[in-house]
Amino acid sequence: MKVFNTTAVCIPSKHYMVDLSERVKEIKKLVDDGKYFSINRARQYGKTTTLTALRGLLTTEYLVLSVDFQGLGNASFQTEEKFCKGFVGLILDKLEYGLIHISEEITGQLREFVSDNEENITLAGLMRIVRRWCCKSEKPIVLIIDEVDSATNNQVFLDFLAQLRDGYISRDTDETPAFQSVILAGVTDIKHLKNRIRSEEDSKENSPWNIAADFTIDMSLSETGIKGMLDEYEADHHTGMNTEAIAKSIREYTNGYPFLVSRICQLLDENVGKTLGLSESWTRNGIDEAVKLILTENNTLFQSLTKNLNNYPELKAAIRSILMEGTKLTWNSDQKDIVQMQMYGLIRNDNNTVRVANRIFESRLYNLFLSDEELKNNVFSREGELAKNRFVEDGKLNMRLIMERFIETYTQIYGPLEEKFKEKDGREQFLLYLRPIINGTGNYYIEAQTRDQKRTDVIIDYLGEQYIIELKIWHGERYNAEGEKQISEYLEYWNLNTGYMLSFNFNKKKEQGIKIVQVGQKTLYEGTV
Repeated sequence: MKVFNTTAVCIPSKHYMVDLSERVKEIKKLVDDGKYFSINRARQYGKTTTLTALRGLLTTEYLVLSVDFQGLGNASFQTEEKFCKGFVGLILDKLEYGLIHISEEITGQLREFVSDNEENITLAGLMRIVRRWCCKSEKPIVLIIDEVDSATNNQVFLDFLAQLRDGYISRDTDETPAFQSVILAGVTDIKHLKNRIRSEEDSKENSPWNIAADFTIDMSLSETGIKGMLDEYEADHHTGMNTEAIAKSIREYTNGYPFLVSRICQLLDENVGKTLGLSESWTRNGIDEAVKLILTENNTLFQSLTKNLNNYPELKAAIRSILMEGTKLTWNSDQKDIVQMQMYGLIRNDNNTVRVANRIFESRLYNLFLSDEELKNNVFSREGELAKNRFVEDGKLNMRLIMERFIETYTQIYGPLEEKFKEKDGREQFLLYLRPIINGTGNYYIEAQTRDQKRTDVIIDYLGEQYIIELKIWHGERYNAEGEKQISEYLEYWNLNTGYMLSFNFNKKKEQGIKIVQVGQKTLYEGTV
């Protein structure tokens, strides 16, 4: 029986996985056209799995030399000689294991080359043998290098790229034999490697990879692709799930991030299924349980995400500004921070606006930033924890009571609102109050489409129930009426009849507390601080 896999490469005969055939066909077109290119995506974004599927498609027409630079080690990048010996060693290993075919003539030349005197083992000498190999090979040769990040900050690797570039140019100008295609896969965009090694002045030109074609193929998992994977699982397990609806829900949480898609499915199958039973686990309620588990994990993806934020304080500040303050950033592919955030998988381009990559990342980052605030000011945590039981009735949140108690507690602690108050301050304080109440049982996220300086919708999932709360600063009756109309429309989208609004009002004559407002068929509980 197949299983869901979240470690290393996914294999169709062993694992439930999205069909990648159309994607690899698109990549093959680049190879057929003789392109050199990079596949740069964030950690655990399916690069190695895609390359494995691509090799299988290419082998009928090409000789595929696929190597992993993690197998070289740092010492191999210290000198040309060590790099050449390490690279040839990877080739000879492939030959020994029967993974590629090389003529005895070329094999002999490779062995003789690495046994020569040190001064004769150079990149130029290696490339001369490569050209002979390309000339004599029965099939065009495709070079695939995975985990190219292992070579970053190494001048020898840049020199190797320059040799590949020269081969590419010579192939088209004077018909010198060269690789049919070269594919570099990793997180780091090769265009930025020079910046990390050379001085700023030198880095502005003569990039060793300036001949690379743009790689614009979408590697996220589509809703249709996820459904196909679930259809296969359903045929084996007969859970009775609605594969189309479940695929849609998983895509909404993950935006197709391959690791997160597989991890949700893995948890539904192996963890949630044991608690709720398989039939109940493959429902919206089961997905919420799986997401709750993911948000508490310390997996390698989240470790990488946190490491990148800590290593780049500017990135962390930019992400925090987007999430906590509703800052709108226009997408700019020339802006350094935006490029790096995208490279690490933190953000995406949503209609030319910067968005956090997916809903799970948003929730994880919110928890991180709120934890930072708790360390500074923990006035709400104990209050929420102590009153937790009174806010839950028959397994449902009493959101009206939560709002009432928050207003009372906030007023007691902070007193009247000050003009310097910003909406993000109220948003943070309300979420700090809410977290200990739902912690361990529910989770929340912020609706990206409504997050701005004036208005934010918080969606809470608690034991299969959804609660929509709009947080905003009071800007008068007209603006409030518009907000009522917007949230009622949003409730209609969620098939809910009850919503909540919490306004932070600076008017001295305001009426603080909760009132009930009817908007069409929708009931709104409006709270005023």
